[in-house]
Amino acid sequence: MSDQSPDPAVARRRLLQLAGAGGAGVLLTACGSSSDDTDDAAVSTTTPATTETSAASGAGDSADVVAAVADVPVGGGVIGTDLVVTQPTAGAFKAFSKVCTHQGCPVSSITGDKIKCKCHNSQFSIKDGSVVQGPATKALSEVAVKVSGTNVVKS
Repeated sequence: MSDQSPDPAVARRRLLQLAGAGGAGVLLTACGSSSDDTDDAAVSTTTPATTETSAASGAGDSADVVAAVADVPVGGGVIGTDLVVTQPTAGAFKAFSKVCTHQGCPVSSITGDKIKCKCHNSQFSIKDGSVVQGPATKALSEVAVKVSGTNVVKS
């Protein structure tokens, strides 16, 4: 039995190889998604009323309700399960897909008159879903809505 320790240069090289392989995995994971994608605590939005509550108010088919009128602030909006509902001016409601047109992340917040995607910082107008700041180059898809009683519903 030999009591020789390994060559320090070989040991250091092996350590760097292992660290490099681990680092590449971390980099590939980071390119796939952002850890912020699941950080709901940082999202400052209001969730629209549930369809059960909205249906109880007697306005519109519960399947078509996208938000309660009272939940959508003038000059802002709310992000629901599938749609972003905005009220750019009093009484004028708009709805858009909540999927960012850049790489498909869900938009995450509404600040002032901008709908924001935290994945890559694209921003869209609450008025028409148009791109205010890239990298997105296409507007959010608009969905026709109208007010029915106390709710905003799909047209």
